[in-house]
Amino acid sequence: MYRTAYRPSIRSLSTLLIGVLVFLLIPVSAFGAAQWVPNTPYLKGDIVTYQAVNYECIQPHTSLTGWEPPAVQALWKVSTQPSDTIAPSVPASLQSPAHTSNSVSLTWQASTDNVAVTGYNVYNGSSVVGTTTNLNYQVNGLASDTLYTFKVAAFDAAGNVSAPSANLDVRTDAAPPDAIAPTAPTNVRSTSITANTIALAWNASTDNVGVTQYEIVVNGQVASTSAATAWTATGLTANTVYTIVVRALDAAGNRSADSTSLSVATLSTNPPLTTAKVLVGYWHNFDNGSTNIRLRDVSSNYDVINVSFAEPVGDYATMAFTPYNSTKEQFKADILELQGKGKKVNISLGGANGTVELTTAAAKQSFITTMNNIINEYGFNGIDIDLEGSSLSLNGGDTDFRNPTTPKIVNLISAIQTILTAQGSNFMLTMAPETAYVQGGITGYGGPWGAYLPVIYAFKDRMNFIHVQHYNTGAMTALDGRSYSQGTADFQVAMAEMLLQGFPIAGNANNKFPALREDQVAIGLPSTPNAASGGFTAAADIDKAVKYLTKGIGYGGTYQLMKPGGYTNFRGVMTWSINWDKKSNLSFSNPVRATLDGLK
Repeated sequence: MYRTAYRPSIRSLSTLLIGVLVFLLIPVSAFGAAQWVPNTPYLKGDIVTYQAVNYECIQPHTSLTGWEPPAVQALWKVSTQPSDTIAPSVPASLQSPAHTSNSVSLTWQASTDNVAVTGYNVYNGSSVVGTTTNLNYQVNGLASDTLYTFKVAAFDAAGNVSAPSANLDVRTDAAPPDAIAPTAPTNVRSTSITANTIALAWNASTDNVGVTQYEIVVNGQVASTSAATAWTATGLTANTVYTIVVRALDAAGNRSADSTSLSVATLSTNPPLTTAKVLVGYWHNFDNGSTNIRLRDVSSNYDVINVSFAEPVGDYATMAFTPYNSTKEQFKADILELQGKGKKVNISLGGANGTVELTTAAAKQSFITTMNNIINEYGFNGIDIDLEGSSLSLNGGDTDFRNPTTPKIVNLISAIQTILTAQGSNFMLTMAPETAYVQGGITGYGGPWGAYLPVIYAFKDRMNFIHVQHYNTGAMTALDGRSYSQGTADFQVAMAEMLLQGFPIAGNANNKFPALREDQVAIGLPSTPNAASGGFTAAADIDKAVKYLTKGIGYGGTYQLMKPGGYTNFRGVMTWSINWDKKSNLSFSNPVRATLDGLK
């Protein structure tokens, strides 16, 4: 095999030039042969033309750039054969001995050529529909009762093509009448349901000729047709039952019998969460070294997924959110997939780095507009308030949690109320404050201490649940006057009961923050020691705390419940975070899910 171009010697070039001069004396046109091209297989005896000179192949090979005929005398020699430039004669007597509703048979008389005829091109109109070496050809796939124009041209080995034969007009036969209807479609089923769509599929029908399409009938009316065995109904009303049948049709217009009817109810736009004991997890919209996980891949252990976070851009009020590890469309599909499994996907505000301060009416309106845009674009089920740092703090003189005066607290309450009104009664509201902002109000009220209490109080009837962060905190004073340290069963029970019982503000028994409903209170914990700087609690201690809170099953701890029998409707557990839990092979959610399920 040749790997480099042949480099002719000076003597070889002289010989070549003499050959060219001899060739030029031959009265033969070089244009009857095909042009030489690289990357083409050539056989011995093949004739090509290159730079107006004909060459004959002297050994088989596949051409390469650099192996042009004059450069590789081991492969090519100047041809002394005369070129064939004479086209075959025109085929005569084109006829159609037979035709059907979808085919035409053609015959013709042979052409002649100075060398030899090698084949015939068959034309339907101006398009070549086939090539043959025979004197007959059948054109298939034609429409019935339609006039077609055919012609035939002959060609030889040199590529010379004759003029076409005379045109032959042939009309295909009319199709035979088809009175047989297709079979009815079977196994009509829904493959996906949302609040306003139902995706359908069914098994194909059969027909003596062929099924051309299906009619989809929704509530007695033909809604659409489909050539495929699947279709999606759109623009439907939420929480509504639709009755669907499918029929098959053939080309003759025969309809099958109706399929078995299928009744399907669309989902509510945002059905209320019915799970008695919830496991809530925060999903990172960033990579912090835990685990990069697609939203759709969140463990089924979780009932509520808080997407973290919507954050302000350019100021402290204009909110934005963009998925970090998928496109927007993929992320929306992930949300729909989780919602289809009965999960709630909420958008969480702020976090440790997202400072939100609505100090003016303009800032409040910007917050409302941008948050509604985010919620509507992605279809979130609710909003989670996770404001930290300076986002919430009480101004001097603001001493009444029932009637706050600090602008950024007043404006936040007003903004959340507006968003809840716009999103409807089933739109979720949850909160995840730090302990200082809630239970810290028992020892003092001002600055950050107790700063969440006006917000909690404003939504005490509307809020779904609150899960205070029982981590990254110092020791906290409980209802019994004792101080408890994070990371223990006692801490979880003591901090939770403060919200279940209510507590005096700054120690004033006459100014008590009221108790929340049992189903509004959960506890928040880190899923692994790496997830927080402090407060990690072993699964066994979480189990003790939850069972004591819900059933009064003691574990010998220091803190004693004020309601010895426990709080049956206590809501559950939250964790930061789903990603850290995934990194630890679900070492948090597996045992906690088992604990919660065991309370049912």
